[in-house]
Amino acid sequence: MSHPYEGLPPQSFWRVVAEGSEVRLDGITAPGFTLTGNDRIATAGSCFAQHIGKALRARGYQVLDAEPAPPFLSEASARRFGYGLYSGRYGNIYTVRQLKQFLTDTLADPAPPARVWERDGAFFDALRPAVEPKGLSSPAEVRIHRNLHLANCRAMLEQADVFIFTLGLTEAWEDRETGRIFPTCPGVIAGQFAEARHAFRNFRYPEIIEDLTEVRRLLEVFRPGMRLLLTVSPVPLTATATGGHVLVANTYSKAVLRAAAQDFATAHENTDYFPSYEIITDPAARGKWFDQNLRTVRPEGVDRVMQAFIFAYGDGATLPPAPISTPRWDEGDEVGEDAVVCEEILLNAFLR
Repeated sequence: MSHPYEGLPPQSFWRVVAEGSEVRLDGITAPGFTLTGNDRIATAGSCFAQHIGKALRARGYQVLDAEPAPPFLSEASARRFGYGLYSGRYGNIYTVRQLKQFLTDTLADPAPPARVWERDGAFFDALRPAVEPKGLSSPAEVRIHRNLHLANCRAMLEQADVFIFTLGLTEAWEDRETGRIFPTCPGVIAGQFAEARHAFRNFRYPEIIEDLTEVRRLLEVFRPGMRLLLTVSPVPLTATATGGHVLVANTYSKAVLRAAAQDFATAHENTDYFPSYEIITDPAARGKWFDQNLRTVRPEGVDRVMQAFIFAYGDGATLPPAPISTPRWDEGDEVGEDAVVCEEILLNAFLR
């Protein structure tokens, strides 16, 4: 061998991408562990992460559910109220700081006091405002619901063998006084925005690595040896609060998250990175995995990601990887039984 590039496998060369209609699944990742039918899996993350839990359940994997829906709710209504989206009814967790906050709250005894938002006489948990679309009748009821939610999630996390988290955003809104991070800007779903109290945050690479380190430590507190599987959402930002162009803001956000996720996974045992972001944004696909809005991932794209995921992490002992029937869903549609529930798309209402 005259140099290191001689004799490399085909997937090491860009020509594999340029000459193909889509990226090949084999060689897309080198998993550090596999998922078996006995593994108990917890999921969390941004909107795109909802597809992962659903697809794993459909293939026979044990995806934990700390808060199953009441039997009288239809599947569509259950999803509208935050049931079955993830392993807990915590709604979308867009940033690593938000995940760290959730894990810290879940371990705390007593739990931190609930932050309550109000809208038209109804009351909302500020840290998961979308799970009760109509709100609750009083702040006391919000506190009761939150404490029960955290207790249920703690019991779930103490059983989990694998935690799958999809990083979605670097941008967030923070309470200046307490440092609490909200899943959406105050005033969008409920509450009132106050510049004196609410600060915009755009997390940088060192902060994300630091938060991932604490997340890794907290998961070990819940269950020693828990594996962590990181992905990055391919879904672009709906809007940016940086004051700049959304294209630049989105590129920054995804670049930072993508670099942090793999760097952290490479440096830590029992931690992996799976390239769902790369599969959807693959140049050879020429954008075909996105709908006309260039943001919603088409059902075929979701299936492509899950085929690669099962190819990499499946042990062959679970149900066959049949395609997932995920209908196309555009922003503003009613939430059907398979729709992705996403607070961030509400920002479109403020486009002038």
